[in-house]
Amino acid sequence: MAVPKKRTSKAKSRSRKAHWKREAYFNYKKSLSLVKSIMTGKSNSFVYINDGEIKDNK
Repeated sequence: MAVPKKRTSKAKSRSRKAHWKREAYFNYKKSLSLVKSIMTGKSNSFVYINDGEIKDNK
């Protein structure tokens, strides 16, 4: 016979939601920082080719 599952406590569900939101917040901060470094031209972490620079070199 089927038995109903136990209910998840509010604290556990809130903890999971807080963890998910915290991860999203840190990803947002990292992406914003990356965009700022690209816009200022000071990024050293990867190679970024700007279309304007390619046209000027031709």
